[in-house]
Amino acid sequence: MIVKNIVMYLIAVNLLAFLCFGIDKQKAKLHQWRISEKTLLGIAVCGGSLGAICGMRIFRHKTQHRKFAVGLPAILLIQAIAAIVAYTVCLLYT
Repeated sequence: MIVKNIVMYLIAVNLLAFLCFGIDKQKAKLHQWRISEKTLLGIAVCGGSLGAICGMRIFRHKTQHRKFAVGLPAILLIQAIAAIVAYTVCLLYT
């Protein structure tokens, strides 16, 4: 049950991140109000880093900004390491 909830959360937050990059790109083209960089990075930190990376690449948005080009893969790497550690600890103590 817990694993199912975690997977559902990750799907939702990654979809949100992906859509936010697409929406922000469209708004940039139309010179409209934009989604802040802090919000885009915050969604990635909350588990949406893979969706953010996919959105960044597919929509070709924020690819020249160092904090996104380097920061998003770094966030994903940290999250992957944390997931492996958490999984290992769970195995050890169950």
